[in-house]
Amino acid sequence: MYLRHLQVGQFRSWETCDLALTAGPTVFVGRNGQGKTNLVEAVGYLATLSSHRVSSDAPLVRHGAPQAVVRAAVRRDDRELLVEVEINPGRANRVRVNRSPLPRPREVLGLVKTVLFAPEDLALVRGDPTERRRFLDDLLVSRTPRMAGVRSDYERVLKQRNALLKTARLARGNALATLDVWDTHLTELGAQLLEARLRLVTALAPHVSAAYAEVAGPGADAVGLGYTSTVPLAGDGSPLAPGAPVPGTAELTAALRARVEERRRDEVDRGVTLVGPHRDDLVLHLGPAPAKGYASHGESWSFALALKLACLALFRDEGENPVLVLDDVFAELDQGRRTALARLAVSAEQTLITAAVAEDVPAALQGARVRVADGTATLLTP
Repeated sequence: MYLRHLQVGQFRSWETCDLALTAGPTVFVGRNGQGKTNLVEAVGYLATLSSHRVSSDAPLVRHGAPQAVVRAAVRRDDRELLVEVEINPGRANRVRVNRSPLPRPREVLGLVKTVLFAPEDLALVRGDPTERRRFLDDLLVSRTPRMAGVRSDYERVLKQRNALLKTARLARGNALATLDVWDTHLTELGAQLLEARLRLVTALAPHVSAAYAEVAGPGADAVGLGYTSTVPLAGDGSPLAPGAPVPGTAELTAALRARVEERRRDEVDRGVTLVGPHRDDLVLHLGPAPAKGYASHGESWSFALALKLACLALFRDEGENPVLVLDDVFAELDQGRRTALARLAVSAEQTLITAAVAEDVPAALQGARVRVADGTATLLTP
């Protein structure tokens, strides 16, 4: 898969940009603040309908503009798709494929696949559980687009249930009468999300181990992945073995329901849902200790990079070759990690790289070059 053409309008700092792209590496070069990251952020938005930099759509629309548009011609094997997203803050976004509108924006998920590595990904190792849950769920949706509906429905039910618990805490009246209905929705949807996450972690774990060994080099500690849950059946954080059995949806639904009933009094007292995948965490193991709090700066970079390279390997196992996006990362890596990343990245069908200094990018990834300056992006001839 690769993007043959990219157009953006009123997106971030760009009034307009129309750029032809090719397979292989492309390096976007320019001083900081010129809009390099904005262009690869637009590519990522086509794939995920979200940004790796902000949590809402409003900052993606150029100041003073009512909407932004991102459009790309995407080559997949022997066919080409034109994918377009119209971003409307405060209103429903609109999506078109080959000029035809789709009923729901999330139906575009899966048509464009990307794996993005950026400085913000250090938060996967050092940040709070929210970052790691988002990492898992974004990858789930990219691999299995129907999970976008499960994720969205779970978040909607969680919001409704929390509102009901706050009412119950304040009034302690009939508000609890409908709580059982929301419990059923929460546990059924939560079990689907839990099972999918656990299967993903067991599939991802061997790829993370291999990628970390490659990036960190000889003598590096072994790494592993675990999952810790508010439901004991779903995991206690211990490293998961590749191919380890995963509880089914029915088992997890029953376990969730039992746990919800156990915590009912606490939930009413606190006015918030205390049980479910929204409170779980992906646990990163570095040798005998958790990576968070124990990993050095270099080890944290290696682990974050290994997680993203593992995503690339997982997609390839499934017959996909997503666009690899490396956003301003080479300046943050030492020479050994730069070389290792280049060695692993060169096999991607298309790699989009941003750099303030072209010389920071290893020679193996020095392909086409786009100069970004003064509101323009110019493809340079070799």
